[in-house]
Amino acid sequence: MPKLRPGVVSVVLVNFRGTDDTIEAIDKLGKLDWPSDLLEIVVVENASGDDSAERIRAAAPHVLLVESKKNLGFAGGCNLGVKASSGEFIAFLNNDAKPDSAWVRAAVERFAESPAIGAVASRVLDWDGNLVDYIGSAMTWFGQGYKPLTAQPVPSEPDRVHDVLFGTGSAMFVRRSVYEALDGFDERFFMFFEDVDLGWRLNLRGWRYVYEPASLAFHKHHASMSSFGSFKETYLLERNALFTQYKNLGDEALAQTLPATLALTVRRAVARGDLDSTEFDLRKGADNGPTTEVAKETLAGVYAIDQFVENLPSLLESRNEIQSSRVVSDNRLWRLFGETDAPSYQSEHYLEGYDKIVTTFGVTASPALTRVLVITGDPIGAKMAGPAIRAWNMAEALSVDNHVTLVTLAGAEPVSAPFDIVHVSPDDNRAMSKLERETDVIVFQGLAMALFDSLRKSDKIIVADIYDPMHLEQLEQGRELGTDQWNKQVLDATDVLNEQLLRGDFFLCASERQRHFYLGQLAALGRINPANYATDPDLTNLISVVPFGLNEEFPAQTKPALKGVLPGIGEDDKVLLWSGGLYNWFDPKTLIRAVAKLSENHNNVRLFFQGTKHPHPGVPEMGIVAESRALAQELGVLDRSVFFNSSWVDYADRHNYLGEADAGVSTHYAHVETTFSFRTRILDYLWAELPMVVTEGDHFAELIATEKLGVVVPPTDVDALAAALEKVLFDDKFASATRRNIKRVRKDYEWGTVLAPLVDFVASPQHAPDLIASGAVTAGSTGGARKTVIRRKKHGVRHDAGLVVHYLKNGGPKVVVKKVQSRLRRLRK
Repeated sequence: MPKLRPGVVSVVLVNFRGTDDTIEAIDKLGKLDWPSDLLEIVVVENASGDDSAERIRAAAPHVLLVESKKNLGFAGGCNLGVKASSGEFIAFLNNDAKPDSAWVRAAVERFAESPAIGAVASRVLDWDGNLVDYIGSAMTWFGQGYKPLTAQPVPSEPDRVHDVLFGTGSAMFVRRSVYEALDGFDERFFMFFEDVDLGWRLNLRGWRYVYEPASLAFHKHHASMSSFGSFKETYLLERNALFTQYKNLGDEALAQTLPATLALTVRRAVARGDLDSTEFDLRKGADNGPTTEVAKETLAGVYAIDQFVENLPSLLESRNEIQSSRVVSDNRLWRLFGETDAPSYQSEHYLEGYDKIVTTFGVTASPALTRVLVITGDPIGAKMAGPAIRAWNMAEALSVDNHVTLVTLAGAEPVSAPFDIVHVSPDDNRAMSKLERETDVIVFQGLAMALFDSLRKSDKIIVADIYDPMHLEQLEQGRELGTDQWNKQVLDATDVLNEQLLRGDFFLCASERQRHFYLGQLAALGRINPANYATDPDLTNLISVVPFGLNEEFPAQTKPALKGVLPGIGEDDKVLLWSGGLYNWFDPKTLIRAVAKLSENHNNVRLFFQGTKHPHPGVPEMGIVAESRALAQELGVLDRSVFFNSSWVDYADRHNYLGEADAGVSTHYAHVETTFSFRTRILDYLWAELPMVVTEGDHFAELIATEKLGVVVPPTDVDALAAALEKVLFDDKFASATRRNIKRVRKDYEWGTVLAPLVDFVASPQHAPDLIASGAVTAGSTGGARKTVIRRKKHGVRHDAGLVVHYLKNGGPKVVVKKVQSRLRRLRK
């Protein structure tokens, strides 16, 4: 196995008797808008039995040529190419395809958005760019993946980034780590649906498969199977669909669906051969002949089922492994299946049988999902502050098993997500009312309930995220505003929280300290009562600790951020990072004085304040920012030892700053806000395994002292702080021991761990018992599981009218005309 090369994209092409196309594809890859030193081209010569290898070697000596001793098919050929490659990202390109210049760059940029993105599907058009090859995926209920609008004119509407079940093997990207975790393509498929199977497995494991239209390729569409006979293609499609469905469907869904799938496979085989399945009926009279003529298209379906039986032992092993490692439910993946009620073959006999099967087995009914709203007051986009980051991760965790809509009250930039993102203005109660009516559970933070009557009066299940004690925060934030305004802001914040505490069914706080504090406030409001206590004496079903979290993996650096980039910070300097924003309740002045003092003996210490201008336009720059700059200027360390970012670091880019830092710092004053605060910036330091220096008095200071994750100092003590900074920066033995301790502790704060109480609650949501007892809400008022929809026959005038609307919306008038012409041709046959 070659050594992994971070940042490198390995493009794998499989050649089988298509050397001219392969050489042309290699030539196009040489014209990509992508650094040549970050591109590796691997060509697998799949035993063409001709001079292909020699021709490719002569035409493109710079590519890595792998010669297979036998034809391994597309799946085996790709796996062989990946084994020989070294890139962090694997790209698959059909040898008869050509990439757009931005094909690679757009995909890699999409990967950089989130480590949860395991694969990127390219947009694929025909060779001339006029017709669709792939702009999204869908899956029939009987296991056949398909590409909507294939061979239709390119839709006139702008394309959008969205999650898909699978990409097309003709142009797609996968993280190497994900590909290896999935053991690559299933070589039993040989060809057809191996890309469908890989995408399905990838989604089941919790990774996202994102369609990126800017990653564009063009495909020639050679009729590669024509010389072998169309019945062989039919055989592979029928067999591989059975493989795919059996491996990937959950137990309950498979028990319901597999019998219907097998019955439909037989019906399709009979219809393809235009056979009369009643000819063996005794009432048809005597016919003692030993043979009957059967079309190969019919035998293709029969043979496919027999080979499914033949492969059952190994398929069962694969199924057991897939089902034991899956983290996403079938119900949740249903939204990625698109239009499942698609017969995929046209004949009256077949369609009659199709309707009988789906009506009898109920295989096309949409599963019931809990509908969840997650509401944040902060903007969603490249630059996100703590509240938005927290809401995003809640939405992501809940979207595994539920239909989630993330609502932002402050604007949203285009960003891909496994959930819906909606912007609702704070004064648009009508829009919020519509969302409230269509949901079962509402999770919100901040002022949402105070802003919208529809939330205040809602009888849906309410989860109030009170991780930020805003009334305590206002004790510091409003200090500069004068007594009257100060009092008003504190009282207003208290009223807002009390309203939430009186109505909520479940509450989330950030630490045990906060939980004890809020239990007192709940008791004062009468929420600690026999109704809630009777079946939940520890009251964890009323209020649970859900701290801020961190991602499981810390990504590799994608670009330099500070050292050698920001004037004044050199490659070998020691960088202290202040992650997050600067607010009045922090104490950056003592830190600046300590750094100035430390710089007298160490001229290579650099302090960088990462955020000064909050991404929320409604949050002004606080006075402490100007005061801190002025102090640094006065001490002669501004832009020499102390540096301020003029804006806010992009959420997806913050790991580059953390990765270059040598230690993380957070200093504050001693007051009640500190006692109950939860400094989310500390989690960034845990994520990056940075030794820390913090002021005593809050939850994390206690953790850092207990677990030996850094140094804790008294408030406003310049000498103690300078000594602590020197220790974490220059005592290598101490820093190494600290990093080992951080590696152990950080696992407790991964999002998957900390969000468990919320995920568990939403899995079985219920109103608080005292709210039901008091009549404030009605038991069962969440909307609950939606009723199973009775399927209407999808043929006839109503169905055709619906198709006209669908094709007009997605493809325009040209697509409608082409579909009508296609239907007329079928009817004439």
